[in-house]
Amino acid sequence: MTGLPRARYDWGMPPTHQVTNQPPPLVDHDVYTGDLALSDAVRRLGAETAALRDLGRLAGTAEAQRWGVEANAYPPVLRTHDRFGNRLDEVDFHPSWHRLLTEAVGHGLAGAPWTAAERTPHTSRAAGFLVWGQVEAGHGCPVSMTYSVVPALRHQPDLAAVHEPGLTSTAYEPGLGRPGLLAGMGMTEKQGGSDVRANTTRAVDAGDGTWRLTGHKWFCSAPMCDLFLVLAQVEGSGLTCFLVPRVLPDGSRNVFRLQRLKDKLGNRSNASSEVEFDDTVGWAVGDPGRGLRTILEMVRMTRLDCVIGSAATMRAAVAQAVHHATHRSAFGGPLRDKPAMAAVLADLALESEAATVLALRLAEAVDAGEDDFGRLATAVAKFWVCKRTPAVVGEALECLGGNGYVEDSGLPRLFRESPLNSIWEGSGNVMALDVLRVLAREPAAVAALQAELALAAGADPRLDAELAGLADLRVAGEADARRTASRLALALQASLLARYAPAPVADAFCATRLPAPPAVFGLGVPSAAAIVDRAAPIR
Repeated sequence: MTGLPRARYDWGMPPTHQVTNQPPPLVDHDVYTGDLALSDAVRRLGAETAALRDLGRLAGTAEAQRWGVEANAYPPVLRTHDRFGNRLDEVDFHPSWHRLLTEAVGHGLAGAPWTAAERTPHTSRAAGFLVWGQVEAGHGCPVSMTYSVVPALRHQPDLAAVHEPGLTSTAYEPGLGRPGLLAGMGMTEKQGGSDVRANTTRAVDAGDGTWRLTGHKWFCSAPMCDLFLVLAQVEGSGLTCFLVPRVLPDGSRNVFRLQRLKDKLGNRSNASSEVEFDDTVGWAVGDPGRGLRTILEMVRMTRLDCVIGSAATMRAAVAQAVHHATHRSAFGGPLRDKPAMAAVLADLALESEAATVLALRLAEAVDAGEDDFGRLATAVAKFWVCKRTPAVVGEALECLGGNGYVEDSGLPRLFRESPLNSIWEGSGNVMALDVLRVLAREPAAVAALQAELALAAGADPRLDAELAGLADLRVAGEADARRTASRLALALQASLLARYAPAPVADAFCATRLPAPPAVFGLGVPSAAAIVDRAAPIR
């Protein structure tokens, strides 16, 4: 060895191992105040709170991001039986899952807004859900369903009186029997899918104020929750909604047999299960035969959270793309300054900001009691925003090149998550057809949406032209349902941006998306540099 060059054995780091031209980790930034599209909208709506600011700071920490990574790296484990053969029907989670839920529930993202005294609790909560959803999406499922179950449960005031204090609590503890409650839902069955009227689970009156349910649910989310709204057939009446608790009033376990957990593309931190009912105790919620109408109260709110969650996923991906391009140099200069990259980043930023302002407008409608507007606008937004998310995340991932395809970047997890909200609570066709049904049957909802769009009249000639085409919107056939939903969504987003966003954002959105968005991102965006500056996550 004496004849070998000494330099090869120096303890100092050789030049070939020095890391250069890599962006620093996107940590220790404020996810709320560092997102101007979000924070500007929240302040305009008078919905900023100390809890929201606190959550924004926490969401950007390395610790919170580690919770999200660990909750997915160590997914839930089903334990059907103990060592002696007794049924357990329990799901074990990594401690980071519980940390995520502790913060989400503690910051009022579950049922707390329904009993809050503030003027805009649902808008503030939507902003918090958008911020915290960027840390990890899977735990948002039980949080969202707990939020959404309250208005449905109020169809049965006696049950609401018993359970609402737990559902609106800001306390979270692992395990059943906790003071704060989490809620889930079970509608889908093997033979029915979206056609829940084909459900075969049946319910029989026990004669003591309770019912006994027998059947199965093909998708039950999330099985570790305390209580569930489920649908079952009542002979002579039809589909009826029931409240099914995991623990009965006497402290004994209800029959709630977990068959298996779904092995999903994404959302791996969250347990989605198949469950069997066998003489399972339930309480009717609402009138017999009116179950679909009752549970749709819950579904409308979970659809709102699908929009918010998709906006969160978009923002997380766009923030990573802009951050990478800001700190990465290529071909003689910062990547962010290259015209082709700037056009892509600006296009992605437009999509993210439009999703954000639309999500907050829907939450504002809940605060204001604008049910007619919310009925149609939520369906429109659920269709469009959720459908756009995979394209946005995929393009943002590509902005990082090969680094974006590596798990450490976080983009693969976002990409796997990105199609989910377009599937859950009504897939694309279901939502587009729902839009057609409202257009045909609910003139008050149509009038409310038209009035909202008209508020931007005169702001942009391209928007004016689109609004003129929508002024006498006629119900199309099923084959044209998606086109109709898309036009309404784009017009609604353009209307909001024209009224409230900076001029470069509104102008670029109308220029690139009316009457329809381009097939790919980055074909040319006016004021690209200004739009990218606005989207940068660290300021």
